[in-house]
Amino acid sequence: MVAVNGARRTFRDSEEFERQTLSEKAYRRLEEMIVTLRLQPGSVVTEGELGTLLGIGRTPLREAIQRLAVQRLVTTLPRHGLVVNEINLMEHLDVLETRRVLDRLIASGAARRATPDERTMLREYAARMGTAAKSGDLTEFMRLDQEFDQLLADASRNSAASNAIAPLHIHCRRFWYLHQHQGDLAKAGRLHGELIKAVADGDEQRAVDASDVLVQYLEDFTRHALDHYLNR
Repeated sequence: MVAVNGARRTFRDSEEFERQTLSEKAYRRLEEMIVTLRLQPGSVVTEGELGTLLGIGRTPLREAIQRLAVQRLVTTLPRHGLVVNEINLMEHLDVLETRRVLDRLIASGAARRATPDERTMLREYAARMGTAAKSGDLTEFMRLDQEFDQLLADASRNSAASNAIAPLHIHCRRFWYLHQHQGDLAKAGRLHGELIKAVADGDEQRAVDASDVLVQYLEDFTRHALDHYLNR
């Protein structure tokens, strides 16, 4: 009886793991579609449409949608599906104000705690992001930026700050896709590179300063987009 119950528990655990894996897959796919504007701000999509598009069942899909709703990327519509939230320029300034504080914590912690292997990987990301930025390859730059953010968060060994900042980075990437025509990708690449190198060198103060400069650029970029919107 114990063996049978144990087998049943193992089977249920396996089912739960598979469901969570599908939920994570659905979340990552939907997040990418929202960030890259494949799902446009303001668009309404039904669960049935998303399930067909992703080839994923109702339960993991709903779990993914709930995560996106918590991150304020979508709003659920009872019996209708979801609406992709618009990007509010003024609210985005609040995102950057919060991100500035968390980015400082993560940059400082990563500069202090990163392992030798992580520092090597960071230098590699600086080079690859610089190449993508100079060539104007936004898709590659954003992919590398997402991976770099995760690497930096892991290196900081500060799970509270890392969990808090993850959705803010998502909003910032989506904002850049929407207003990329007003941005300077080469400059963004250079500023990222300066931050990465400071962290890799273990220089906490330089890392914090570089983080502030990067966020200030993003804030200036947002205000420029706001001015453009108001003066249309």
